Amino acid sequence: MQTPIPLATALELDAAILQAAITGCLALLCAFLYQRYGKTYFAWYATAWGLYVLRLGAIMGFLLTRNWTWLYWHQVITGWTALALLWAALVFSRQVRWRSTYLLAALFPLLWAYIAIYQMDNFLLAAGPAVLFLSLATLWTGWVFLRYWKLVGSTGAGILACAFILWSVHHLDYPFLRARGAWAPWGYYLDIAFALAVGAGIMVLVLDDLGRGLRALTELSGDLQRRGRGDVLTALLARPLTLPAVRGSALYLRETGRFERGAGQIANWTGSPPEAATALALQTAMSTGRPQVTDGGLMIPGNSGRDAIAYVAVLPVFTGTDASGALVLTGDARDPFTALDDDFLQALGRQVGAALANADLHEKLQARTVELARLSARMLEQHEEERRRLSRELHDETAQVFSAVKMELELLRGQVPGIAAPRLERMLGLIDKGIRGIRSVVNDLRPSLLDDLGLLPALRSLVADFSERSAIRITLEAPQGLPALSKDAELAVFRALQEALSNVVRHANAKTVSVQIALRGRTLMLVVADDGSGPHTTDTALLEREGHMGLTGMRERISALGGSVRFDGRPGAGARVEVQVPISAGEAA
Repeated sequence: MQTPIPLATALELDAAILQAAITGCLALLCAFLYQRYGKTYFAWYATAWGLYVLRLGAIMGFLLTRNWTWLYWHQVITGWTALALLWAALVFSRQVRWRSTYLLAALFPLLWAYIAIYQMDNFLLAAGPAVLFLSLATLWTGWVFLRYWKLVGSTGAGILACAFILWSVHHLDYPFLRARGAWAPWGYYLDIAFALAVGAGIMVLVLDDLGRGLRALTELSGDLQRRGRGDVLTALLARPLTLPAVRGSALYLRETGRFERGAGQIANWTGSPPEAATALALQTAMSTGRPQVTDGGLMIPGNSGRDAIAYVAVLPVFTGTDASGALVLTGDARDPFTALDDDFLQALGRQVGAALANADLHEKLQARTVELARLSARMLEQHEEERRRLSRELHDETAQVFSAVKMELELLRGQVPGIAAPRLERMLGLIDKGIRGIRSVVNDLRPSLLDDLGLLPALRSLVADFSERSAIRITLEAPQGLPALSKDAELAVFRALQEALSNVVRHANAKTVSVQIALRGRTLMLVVADDGSGPHTTDTALLEREGHMGLTGMRERISALGGSVRFDGRPGAGARVEVQVPISAGEAA
């Protein structure tokens, strides 16, 4: 007949089974996190919780059989569980690497459990060192998370610190209460509460890291929407310095093998090659395309003090599919990027690379635009020089020749027979007409009034001349005087009005034209509006392709001065040209 299990033992077994089920779920959760993110400390957490399940299995075996072997392994696995939790915390917060000397700590539970179970009769002496070892290991784990919480401000780290510190205090009651059955089964339920608190802390830690990583990406995305490479670099290196525990940032370029720029703690890395340990991390990161973190021991190049670098994190920066460089962060926390997912960090590296590439393209485009603007200005200058030369030749040579011919014909007027006089008069009339035509062309090529009297009288004369020649009623509204402009600005405004009126005469079929000249602050405005047929489109690019190149020349002249040209109109409603020239820009030009 089977001996019935005592009620107290049955209650303790039920509590142990519940705790084993919950702890097993925590082990599976950590294993999933390890599979998802590939972080080593999640694997150690899964191992620790797995050991905890084995520990509960050993205590259940002892409760059922009263075999001391089960109790021995219960004590051993309890110590190993505490060490595994401590090791997971150290790997998480400080990225500690394994050393063979750490095996000594793992041997202590094996040796002391044997002495306590099989060699000693005094319970307190046997249980005291084991309990103290367990409590100190748990307290150390709590202190690790407490230090990380102070560095980074992670809520999850704060929860874990509180849970492990309180759990370490709870371990101290074992020889006085739980081992004597006073806490059965409530001690198990308290352990369950602490285990759930640790599990909650791990999940909050994950959410903290994911949230900070997303915020870092969002903020950096905004910072990278700059145009110049210098602006992008400034934003790129300044943003990481706002992350918790980050003290320095630098951009390394594979092409040069040096840091292009540094900020914060490593500002003097600018232009220097990386240190040996950093160089290895850079090489690994760029060859694998995965972020790398290495521990400190590095001294800042060029710094004579003892300002050591605790951790160096390397984020590869991609141009296309290849890593062209890396963003290097230094700080006091083992994971300055505060992001769990390497895929997220790779996406961040690609975004940084794309921003730098776009900045380079923008600078090249700006340089090309400046070159084109300089070329356009040079072409306009040469155009004006050619106009000036033609005007001078027509005025000094052709017009003088016509005038000399006229004078000769005038001398012949009294000497020719009467029958030839009418023909001579017609010849003189044609010569007068030719001289007027030459003068008109000369005035169009290079307005002498602009050089002799200034901009406003030249504009008034231009309006009067167009009104007389075209029979179109042109009204002019202008102030009494205009501020002094540079020669280039005066010529650009004059040519703009000349081209606008020419377009009206050639294309608009207008009856009236309104010309307005006004000052708006430090801007000179010229508006030409007509009541003609209007353009068939307001797309100036299309009009230019159709041969209306006057708008192009007008825009090039005005843009060179920092001004703008606006063309508007619709079929049957006339057209309107608005020209704005900054007075200060004109003076500077």
